[in-house]
Amino acid sequence: MRHHLARVRAGLRHARDLWRDFTGESAYDRYVERHLREHPGHEPMSARQWWRAKAELDEGNVQARCC
Repeated sequence: MRHHLARVRAGLRHARDLWRDFTGESAYDRYVERHLREHPGHEPMSARQWWRAKAELDEGNVQARCC
């Protein structure tokens, strides 16, 4: 029974991770991991700062074309 429960939990965890990737929710986590790896000793932006910066970047890079 424990083995079955562990497999169900692992499956749910995997589904949650896939959902977070699909919705973009995990983007900040990936940013923090990369930032800590590439800029040790330098504090990464807060989640709020990062999402604001991402929104500004996305707004500045709007492509109004098809295909």
